[in-house]
Amino acid sequence: MGDRRGHNRLLASLDPEIRDRLGPHLRSAELKHGSVLFEPGQEVTAAHFPVGAVVSLLVVASDGRQVELATVGREGAVGVPALLDGSHAIWRALVQVPGAAFVLPLEILEREIERSPSFKEMLDRYFFALMSQVGQAVACNRLHPVEQRTARWLLLTHDRVGEDEFAATHQFLSEMLGVRRASVTEAAGVIQGRGLIEYHRGRMRIKDRAGLEEASCECYETVRRVYDRVLPWGSS
Repeated sequence: MGDRRGHNRLLASLDPEIRDRLGPHLRSAELKHGSVLFEPGQEVTAAHFPVGAVVSLLVVASDGRQVELATVGREGAVGVPALLDGSHAIWRALVQVPGAAFVLPLEILEREIERSPSFKEMLDRYFFALMSQVGQAVACNRLHPVEQRTARWLLLTHDRVGEDEFAATHQFLSEMLGVRRASVTEAAGVIQGRGLIEYHRGRMRIKDRAGLEEASCECYETVRRVYDRVLPWGSS
């Protein structure tokens, strides 16, 4: 299957002729930590296909508080669901891990959808997987303890970054999980004490992937299976 780093799973899964048509319209961009790609209700003009960056999709309350519904990295795209609402964003898209992404004008995406039924089918499958992740996150945040939820978040981020080390502060993680920072600090301390991760100055390193999977609830594995079933890696 080859080295998957530097690839985007959604783009790699497309038929070669579709990739050839989209290729000239894709441009490379570096997404910076903390930058907001769009806000709820805002018109979306481009889709982002991360290859190193990770973007959080957040629901924002009227008092400004936010909680993460899903993360998007090299397995998918940010901005595609906007096609369901007249090119307007459903959630806030916040860059949680900086890195590279391909950017495609939404009008090109819409043109290819009209031209290619197989492309529309691929995007429909991706949207199904994304909605499955959203639903699982809602259930996980309600039913499972912070330690398991922290492990689940780290695993999902690890998958989407494609590297063992990435930026992740306790404050940011607490906002994503919708809990107090002290709760995340305690949970991360327990996980680190078991030798599963290493945390230093805002950098998280995964040391024992298998152990981290055991520390997580079943939600991580449920999400992973859905993506593997509906969106297999392509050959490129």
